[in-house]
Formats: sequence, C-alpha cells, structure tokens
Amino acid sequence: MGDGFWTLLICSYDCSTEVGNECSTGFVDNPNPDSCINNILVIAADILLLFILLCIFVCKISSKKVIPPSESQTFSPVSIISATFNAGLALAYLGFGIWTIFEKVNAGQTVLPLHGWLVLFFQGFAWLLLAFTTSINKPQPQHVVITKSCLILSFFIAIFLCGSSIWEAIVDEEVSVKIVLNIFCFPGSILLLFSAFQGNNFSEGGSEIQNDAFYMPLQGADIIGEISSDDNVTPFAKAGLWSSISFWWLNPLMTKGKQKILEYEDIPQLRQDDQARTWYYIFMEQLNKQKERDSSVKPSFLSIIFHCQRKAILTSGLFALIKTLTTSSSPLFLMAFIKIIEGNAAFKYEGYALTFGLFVVKILESLSERQWYFKTRLIGLQVRSLVSAAIYHKQLRLSNAAKMTYSPGEIVSYVTVDAYRIGEFPYWFHQIWTTSLQLCLSLLIVYFSVGLAIAAALAVLILSALASSPLAKLQHKYQTKLMVAQNRRLKAITEALSNMKVLKLYSWETNFKTLIEGLRTEELKLVYQVLSQKGYNMALFWASPLFVSAATFWTCYFLGFTLSPSNVFTFLATLRLVQEPIRLTADVFVAFIEAKVSFSRIEKFLDAQELENRHTRKESCATDVEQSILCRSSEISWDTNPSKATLRSINLVVKPGEKVAICGEVGYGKSTLLAAILGEVPCINGIVQVYGKIAYAAQSAWIQTGTMEENILFGSAMDNVRYQETLSKCSLVKDLEMLPFRDLTQIGERGVNLSGGQKQRIQLARALYQNADVYILDDPFSAVDAHTATNLFNVSNNLPLKTVLLVTHQVDLLPAFNSILLMSSGKILRAAPYKELLSSCEEFQDLVRAHHDTAGCERQVENASNRQYKSSQVEIDEVKTEVQHKESLGDQLIKKEEIETGDTGFKPYIQYLKQRKGCLYFSSSIFFHLIFIVGQLIQSYWLASKLQDYSVSRVKLFVVYTMIMFIMSFGVLLRFFCLVELGCGASKSIFETLLNSLFRAPMLFYDSTPVGRILSRVSNDMNIVNLEVAFKLGISVGSTLMTYSIYIVLVLITWQIVFLIIPMIYVTLLLQKYYFASATELMRMNGTTKSALASHLAESIAGALTIRAFGEEDRFFSKNLEFIDANASADFNRFSANEWLIERLELLCVIILSVSALAITLIQFDASSSGLIGMALSFGLSLNVYVVVSVQFQSMLENSMISVERVEQYMHIPSEAPEVIEENRPVHSWPTVGKVEIHDLKVRYRPNAPLVLRGINCIIEGGYKIGIVGRTGSGKTTLISVLFRLVEPTEGRVIVDDHDICKVGLHDLRSRFGIIPQDPTLFSGSVRYNLDPLSKHTDNEISEVLEKCQLREAIQEKEEGLDSLVVQDGTNWSMGQRQLFCLGRALLKRSQILVLDEATASMDNATDSILQKTIRTGFADCTVITVAHRIPTVMDCTKVLAISDGRLVEYDEPMKLMKNEGSLFGQLVKEYWSHTANAAIHSDD
Repeated sequence: MGDGFWTLLICSYDCSTEVGNECSTGFVDNPNPDSCINNILVIAADILLLFILLCIFVCKISSKKVIPPSESQTFSPVSIISATFNAGLALAYLGFGIWTIFEKVNAGQTVLPLHGWLVLFFQGFAWLLLAFTTSINKPQPQHVVITKSCLILSFFIAIFLCGSSIWEAIVDEEVSVKIVLNIFCFPGSILLLFSAFQGNNFSEGGSEIQNDAFYMPLQGADIIGEISSDDNVTPFAKAGLWSSISFWWLNPLMTKGKQKILEYEDIPQLRQDDQARTWYYIFMEQLNKQKERDSSVKPSFLSIIFHCQRKAILTSGLFALIKTLTTSSSPLFLMAFIKIIEGNAAFKYEGYALTFGLFVVKILESLSERQWYFKTRLIGLQVRSLVSAAIYHKQLRLSNAAKMTYSPGEIVSYVTVDAYRIGEFPYWFHQIWTTSLQLCLSLLIVYFSVGLAIAAALAVLILSALASSPLAKLQHKYQTKLMVAQNRRLKAITEALSNMKVLKLYSWETNFKTLIEGLRTEELKLVYQVLSQKGYNMALFWASPLFVSAATFWTCYFLGFTLSPSNVFTFLATLRLVQEPIRLTADVFVAFIEAKVSFSRIEKFLDAQELENRHTRKESCATDVEQSILCRSSEISWDTNPSKATLRSINLVVKPGEKVAICGEVGYGKSTLLAAILGEVPCINGIVQVYGKIAYAAQSAWIQTGTMEENILFGSAMDNVRYQETLSKCSLVKDLEMLPFRDLTQIGERGVNLSGGQKQRIQLARALYQNADVYILDDPFSAVDAHTATNLFNVSNNLPLKTVLLVTHQVDLLPAFNSILLMSSGKILRAAPYKELLSSCEEFQDLVRAHHDTAGCERQVENASNRQYKSSQVEIDEVKTEVQHKESLGDQLIKKEEIETGDTGFKPYIQYLKQRKGCLYFSSSIFFHLIFIVGQLIQSYWLASKLQDYSVSRVKLFVVYTMIMFIMSFGVLLRFFCLVELGCGASKSIFETLLNSLFRAPMLFYDSTPVGRILSRVSNDMNIVNLEVAFKLGISVGSTLMTYSIYIVLVLITWQIVFLIIPMIYVTLLLQKYYFASATELMRMNGTTKSALASHLAESIAGALTIRAFGEEDRFFSKNLEFIDANASADFNRFSANEWLIERLELLCVIILSVSALAITLIQFDASSSGLIGMALSFGLSLNVYVVVSVQFQSMLENSMISVERVEQYMHIPSEAPEVIEENRPVHSWPTVGKVEIHDLKVRYRPNAPLVLRGINCIIEGGYKIGIVGRTGSGKTTLISVLFRLVEPTEGRVIVDDHDICKVGLHDLRSRFGIIPQDPTLFSGSVRYNLDPLSKHTDNEISEVLEKCQLREAIQEKEEGLDSLVVQDGTNWSMGQRQLFCLGRALLKRSQILVLDEATASMDNATDSILQKTIRTGFADCTVITVAHRIPTVMDCTKVLAISDGRLVEYDEPMKLMKNEGSLFGQLVKEYWSHTANAAIHSDD
C-alpha cells in the first residue's frame, strides 16, 4: 500500500493515459509538456509564484492605506486588455482541469495520475492571481520589484509551455485544448509585461495616503489622521516584501543591541496602524455602528473584535494553511527516498529532484510559519492595546455603585493579567483548526501506509479526545475559581500596600499578612489543581502518539498486514510531525480557557454601570449668564432606592461671581451636594447645571506621581507669571526652597513625601492656576495651619468674577461669603448671608456658639480683637527663624524602576530552582524526559534493524516496542508530576518571601516606590511564576534535548554531515547569543513599561473624581495610550526578534536536512539499510519543529524569568527593625505612666537628605496633654513618625517609661501606642472589622464606643448594623465619619499614650467639641499628644510644643506662651482668633 504515494502523483506504470507512453524523465528525453517531470516542474514554479503573489496580496489587503476617491488610479487600455485576456485564460485552465477530472473518472474510475490535472489547476490559479495583482490592483511601491520579478518568471514559464506545446503539435500532428491554452500563455505573459513596464498602474502618480487607519473620519479622526513626524518609527512601517518575510527590517535594532545595552530611546515606536489609539477608535466605531443598527440587542465585544481583525485573521490563517500543507507533505519525501534506497526510483535523477523539492517545501514551511506567528502576535498586541484602552476609558466613567463592586486592584488586574491573556490567544487561535487539518491529512497518509489499521489509530485518538474533555472542563472550572481567588488576594494586598503606613501605625501588619496568607493558601490549592490538570493534559497528549503507534502495529499484526520500512517510517514520520501539534493541544486548551474567563470578566466590567449625570456642565459662551450653578432636585441619592435619598428638596442657584459657603455637621450631605454638582451622584430627580470651566479641590488631596510643577499645571500651558503668582498665593514659595529640586522635585505616589498641608496647598494651586469660572472647594483648609488657611482663603475668596462654592467647618471664614447654605439631615435648612442667618436661624446660632465654646475663654477673643488686626504676614516675617536648607545632592526620592541589565546568565534560574527542592524536581523531570528520548531512539532503532529481520518474530518485535512505550509513558507522567511540584513549591516559597519582605519593608521604601510597581509584581509577575515558569522551563529543556538527539541520529546514519552539523551548531549558538543581547533587554523593558502602565492606571482610579472635575479625561486617556504603546512597542520588537532568530535557525535546519538527504542520495546504501534511512529522515523531518519549539520556549522562558528577576528585586528589601526583641520586651502593661523623654533628636529621611528634625529636646510627663503646633511642613508629622519609628532617629534618643524605643521591638512599641492619623483610612469589610480587626472586643464595647464617637445613629440607620458594608478606602462614608471611625479605634484600644495627628480636621465645630470632651474623659489619665492646626484644640493642653523648621522653639504652658510677645504660638493664636473676632464683628454688625 505504501508504494502508492509516488504513484498518486506520477503514476509510473502509466505516466499518461492520453499518450500511453512510458514516463519520460524530462524535456531532455522528450519535450512533451504533459510528461510527469515537466508537469511537476511547472507545478513547482506555479507554487512559487502563488506563494509570492499571495504574500503581496496579503500585505496589500492587511494594509490600512486607502486611496481617496480624488486620487483613484486609472487603468490604461493595456492593463484592461491584459487583465481580461489573462483572467479568461485562467478560467479556461480551471474549467479544462475540472473537465479532465470528470473524463478520467468516467473512463477509468480514477483520477490518477494527479499531475495531469493538478498542473491545470495550478496554472489557472497562478495566472488568475497574476492578472489580479499586476493588472488591476496597483502594487505598493516596495512590492514593485518583486512583482516584476514574478512576471519575468511567468514569462519564462510561458516560453517553456508554448515552445514544448508547439513541438508536440508538430511531432504528433494534432492539437489538444491543453496545447492551445499553453500557446496562449505566451501572449498573455507579454501583455502582463507590457502592463507592468509601460502601463500607468505602476506610475508614480496617484500616491496613496500614508499611515491612515481609515479614509472616512471617525470619532477622534483629527487625532488619528495626524502623520507622525517622529523619525524613530519602526522600519517595519516601510519594509518591503522581502524585508517583511525575512525580518531584515529588524537588523538595525539587533545590531545596536549587540553593540550596547538597549535603552528606552533605542526602541522604535509602533506604526500608527498598530497604536492603541487607532484600534480603540476602530473598535468604538464598530461598537457605535452595532448600537445604531439594533439598539435593543446588546453588542458583542468579541464579535466586534473579530470584525475589526477579520482581514488579519484571514491573512494569518492563509499562512497557517500553507504551513500545514507543507508540513503534511513531508512524509511523502521520506517514502520516495526509501523507494530509491530499495531500488524503485521513478527516474534517474529522482534523488536530486526530491532533495531540491524537500528544500523548497521546508523553506516554504518555515517562511509561512514565521509569518503566521508574527501576524497573530501582532493581532494579539493590537487586541490587547484596545482592550487595555477600553478598560482605562471605562474606569474614568465608572459609577460609584460599580466602584464598590470593582476594587482598584481588580481593575488593575484586568489590564496587567486579563488583557494580556486575551492578547496571547490569537497566537493559539489557528492551532485549533490547523491541528485538526494536519491530523486529517496525517490520517490520510496513515491510511495509505497501514490500510485498515488506521481504525486503531483513530480509536486511540478518539479515546484521547474523550479523556481530555473532562480534563478540559476541570481545567476551566479550576481556572475560573483561581482567577476569583487571585482577585480576592490581589484586592487584599492592594489595600494593604496602599495603606501600609496605617497598618504600621496600628501594628496590624501581622493580622493583614495572616489574612493575605490565608487567601494565598486558598489560591495555592487552586494553582496546584490548575497545574495538575495541565500536567495530566500534557502527559495525555505526549503519550497518545505512543499508544497510537503501538495500537496500529498490533492491529496490522492481527490483520496480517505486512509492514515494510517504507510504510512503517512514513507512518512514524507522520506521527512525529503531528506529535507536536497534538502536544500543544493542552496549551491551546489552557490559552482558550484563560482567554474565555478573562474576556468574560472584562466584558462584564465594560458593561458596568457608568455615571449617569456626567454632563452637568454647560459651556459659558456669554458674559450675561444668569447663573453659574443651578440645582433643583427633589431627591439626590447614591442609591437607586428613592427611600434612601441622601439629599432632599435641594433648590440652589449661584450667580456668577458669587461666593457661597456650605456648612453643617458631619454626615449631613455637604460633600454629596458638591458631588451632585460635579455629576458624580447617579440618581438625581431634577436638574443640575454648571456653566463654565470648573476647578476642584477635594477634601482628601489627590496628588499624582510627577513633579510639583506637573501637579500644578495639570495639563495647562506654562504661563510663568501666573505660575509664580499661584505659588506665592498658595504659600508654596518657602516649601520650594526646602525641596531639593524645587518645583521639579518628584512627588511620590499619593504625595507620600509631602505633609498634609503641602498636599492641600498644591491641589489648591492646581485649581487656582486653571483660571476657571467655577471653583468647587471641599474643605481644603482643614489640614493647614491658621495662617496658611488665612492666606489660602483670602486668595480663593478674592477671585473677581469667579464663582466659589466652599464646604467648610471653619465658622470664622463664613462672614466673608455672599451666602451661606446651612445643611441639616440632607436638606438645605437655610440659605442667607451670615448676618441674616445669625439673627434668624437658631441652628446656625448653635453652630457659631459651638465654635466660640471651642475657644476656651472669651478673654482670648477680646485680646485678639484689641490687636487691630495687623497684617499677620508682616509679623510672621519678623519672628520666623531663617533656616537655609541645603539642596540635596542625591537623587530624586522617586527612583526610576530598577531593572537588571546585560546578560544575567543563570542567576534567575538559580534563584528559581533553589526554592523548595526545586533543583531536585527539575533534575528529576530532566531524568524522566531523558528516559522518554532514549526510549524513542531505542524504539525507532529496534524497528529499523529488526523489521526486515524475519528471524525475529512479529510478536517479539511488537512486545518489545510496546514495553518501551509503557516505560516512556510512565516517564512522561512522572516528568509532568515533577514539573507540577516544581511550579507549586517555587510559587509558594517565592510569594512567602516576597510578602514577608514587603510587610517588613520600611516606610521609606513605600515613600519612594509607586504602588503600581509593587502591584505588577504581586499580580502579573506572580501569576507567571504560579502557572508558567515551571512548564516553560521543562519544555524548553526537553525540546532542546530532542533537537540534539535528532542531530545524533543524523550523524550516526550519515556520519559525513558531522562536518556540517558542528559548524551549524556553532552558528546556532552565535545567533542565539546575538539575539539574546537585544531580546533580554526588550523583555525587561516589557516588564518595566507594564509596571508604569499599572501605576498610571492605579493612580487614575484613585484620582478619577479630580480628573473628571477638571475635564481632563481626554488628556489622561491620551497619556494612558502612550503608556500602552510604550509597552506594546517593547513587546512588538521582542516577538519580532524571536521570529527573526527562529527563521534563521530554521534555515540552518533546512540546510542540514537537505544535505542529509543529498548524502543519502550520493552514498550508495543497500536495500537492507532502508530502515535506518527511514529512521534518520523521520527524525530529520521534525528537526525544524523541535528547533522552533526549543527557541520559542527558550524565548518565552527568558521572558518569564524576567518576572522572576522582578519579583526577586523585592524579595530582599532591607527590613525594619525586629518586630520583637526578646531580651528587651517591655511588660504587658507598658507604658504605665506615659512619660516621654526626647533627647537631641535629629532625623533625616535618607542618608544624603537634609535634617528634618534638628536636635529636639523635651520631656513629656505622664498624663500630660501636649499640643504640637507649627507651620505646615515644620516637622510635626515627622516627630510623630519617630515616636512610632516609621522613621528611625539619625541621632538622639526617645525614652518612654525608661525604655529606649529604638531598643524595643516594633510590634511591642506600636501596639502599645494609640493614634488617630491625619488621613483617616478604612478597609473593605464591615463596620465591626474596621473598628476591631483583631476581634478583641465585644459588640457591646463597640456599641459604647460608637455612641461616644457620634456614629451610633448613622450605623443604626443601616439594616446590617455593625455588619454594614465599608468599601475599599471607605468611600461610602464621609471624610468626617471616617475620622470618627479612627477615633473609635483609639477609644477601643485605650493606650496610655495617644497621638492625635489632626484627628478632627474634617469635623464641624460642634462635633469637634463633643469629641474633645470625649477624649478628655476617656483619656484623662493618659498622655495625649495632639498635632493640630485648630488652636482651640490645644488651648486646654498642659503644654504646647512649637516647632519651626525642624527645631523646637517653644515648650511651655499655653497661657505663658501667649503672654510672650515673640512667641510663635502666640502668633498662631493671634492669627486664629483674629478670624474669630472677625466673625464676632460681622455678627455684631
């Protein structure tokens, strides 16, 4: 049956049924155009033409270039005649081919030989494509040369066909249809040449529009249509056909990477066709079209993406088809070679023809596969970019309710994990059908090899498929659960990392770390299940070809089918070629499952509820607008349930230039009213409109990573005069002098290297610089001292023709406003000027009275009133201490992300393998794989040597074969078991070390490291460590060993090629070294740019309200697109470099295989060696497959090891001091007295930074109430940080109850102190969890504390009570309520030392007064240290500690300090009470 292969094509027993002669060997013997060899040559030439023309055609249809109608090309008469004539000729060939098949079937019930009619089809298709490509479709300039070369080749083919046909007609004295068609080829080719060289379709005119994604304008087409003037665009944008096919355009970058370590500026930018903006707008255009077509049907995001990428998918599919067909044809060559060895050559030089044919087929296979993979990678990159852009754009519009569902950590993971998984899927997409097609073609070959024994092969394959089905379902199930578990873990760790300062202050790190470890344990169980299912799948698919071969051979034995080297090794070669696609089926399943789960998650997120009232603002075109703000609404609610409305009966009209204040107690809806005006509240029953440009200052300042200048400009153009005025007005000039790089100093994430007051002043400067029409200020003065508050208020209140809406608790500011809104219980109780309210509204009188009561005594008001309100700025200038701060010579606080450079060798591999018996499991996996390789070699040699030895019984032959098969299968199973254990063990160990390192890192690390960098490591990088590294490591090593085993086989059979293989291996190593010099840096840049993308996304999520308020969504979206493109550019060049390398290595493999085939032809082997020849070629045909897999997995492994490198960077962060020092543990009741002694305390944040505290000396007696005052940025918060050892003293000591705090463990120290921090922080969970996360207190104790904190009523209103929901960051509670939560924590803890760092800044005076009394009562015997900007807060303190520029300038009783005319505290008191006196004077008026 095996002899039929060559017969199928040439039918040697009857080469031509029409002629009836023996098959001639070619034109030399007989110039018959219908001879088998001539037909094969014509077919080969046509295949070459088709491949080149298809490449040109594919490049053209995949190009985004569009010719505008005005410049559409015109066709010359020559072009029209050429196209018409050659298209007709092509159709005639195709029609005659079909007629020939019917004639053969009717005459002889067969279609053999194939070459007789195949040549007609190939000629028809080739001529049709020539006519279409050259005559009708204008080729791109870079394709003109190759197109003309094709026409010249077609001309020579036509000469050959025409000449041989004329000769045959003369000799035979008859003319057939085929002869006529062949003769007509000659004039057709002449017309094509005329069309090419003289026709105007190749002229220079009619130039195309370059770099346009679309001709018709889209949304944002003005942006898309811009032609980039940047010269650093990838050469791929202008690459010709040959350069694209050979990746020659990448050579400059590869050369540069070899000469130097690549940096970001060395990486070419993407073509405009591949940029995120282009694909996002394509996606949005298609989405809008679907919505317009049928608004009732929910658009399918997947179908839209497929529609956008349909051309690229078809193009890559075409290359995949060519690759599959060429691969499947390889075993035919093996059979022909064995026939030659057996003496059954079809013609004299068949061996040389087969060698040449094998070379051509393998080259085609290589080129088509490279283009397939490259184009699918490019599709994946484009899809990933548009999905990432869509996610970012969505989060800017996400509603408040949706934000409670989707935490920032989850949204970041959608980009860093899910979008990347979706981007990986196109690479695997065509594997789904090409594997099936290759399997069908292989089964066809198997049928011709072993006949009905194919039933056994089919049975095993079907059983394998059935066995894999439940495994795939389990894989999907566990993968889905794993992603949910990863989200939970990521959400918890994001919350912990973002609020690490609070965790350290409360000494909750251990508790949160335990919580994360618990979530990680659940995740690890699922990681093990996923890896196990993957291992079982891979073991099944690796073992199934072994069972197929054994079952087939036994079936042949029972059927009595005679096996020969020809059919056996053809069968084995086919099986070996299909083996790799079958093995990859497991990866395809995993990729499909991961992409499906990721896509469903992202699609659900993109369908989430958006802000419904975003479009509240109106353009203010006229100067005579009647109102700046209009709000008439019966109900305003954060909840869709109208019974839970936050505000009711709101009727607000603010005229242009009017200054309006909003006041009221905590939780009465002040911030909600501002949010409604900004369009943030989802449910508004009424109308809200704002006219003109808005500037906004939030209650909690949002500072973005970057310089101070960038934060203030916020996208506006630099106006130096206005900029300097803004700095001066916002009291930032002195801060600039203190900063090492002035306004170019890098501000850390969330403003970590700024004080609370500095952050507020920067965000107010941001608002002022915008020169807006409407200023909406949500209590921005609460975190600054009275003097600064005065200056800031005067600036904001003296904006001519500007509308100001201010929420404030500072009653002393109210008289200056045109109108005051008094809010109570979600309603505007009264709206009137200050004097009218004070005289007629009892509730407002209570508010003012509470403010006066907070003063402590009326004498101070009187004193302040009698001072005639001198300019406080002049007085401060007289008394302030002049301290010159040296500029730091060090670097910026926010460092560039650390990356490894150059070749790190085996360092990351050693780091990975040293985790949890990693070396043992890895070595074991290699050992079991070697068993598999050796078994495969022994199996093949056993068949090759014994198949023709009939002294060995067939039973023995197959029993030995089957025993080896079982040993190999067992080895495969154990190998993957070892890889699963390696992956799980390393993942567990690495994460434990990483988590411990992060939680033990000092605050300086978090101050200088954006959280996004850390999140990218604990999310995407850890995901790679979890699921990918172990298997990629095992497969890359295994495929490399398989490659070298093939080299060994080839050398053993044809030893002469050892002289070729050795230099080829050397060249291979050189190429890999050349490649890795660039590729490694590209992989690292891919990781760092991904971190930057994650950081920007996380930061934008936190500041979405501010971004929307300023109307800066487009600018931030554009910035995000730049981050996406930067990451995509590194990734694009990375996978292009991978294809560049593989293509060159495959060429080496083709040379080795072709030379081996040539050696077999030249060396006179006897027939007994046919088995060994079959063995050598069956292995050799799969050489390029294993080389590709080896290099691909080595590249993917290198990429994955970058993740190990990146995680390793944070696994050994220098840690804080020990949590517990056993030899110096204080007693459980420490501190019992609360005495604090500070001796010569000096502090600097970094070794090269200037001193922040400069020799503080003081003693705080136990039970004292100490108030710490000073200007913003004077060092008050730093002193508190030292008490908790967030910052270690540079010099000096702090002693608490006879214990030096630097000698006490951090847990013992922080757990004994109580604190109410400046920034109130809540965690996702319940009310109970936020008050008592350690579960040390009963519900009754918690309820009592809530009563004291004025929170009991608010919580009782909620159905769940203490189990009421608190979302991440507590955004569903007001700022004041969050501070009340923090007070509740302190009351529950009841520490002997309590620190209040601006604890009541966001509370109204009445609530503040009650809480101050609560603190005095609850902590009567405790030492209370209060940092405050509100002077009444510290007036009843035992002593006041005044700090200026890091020095203690005063420390005495408040009344004594006030009597001192030069006292800093006295100045602060005077400033504060001057405002109170102003309020009193206004009220008297």
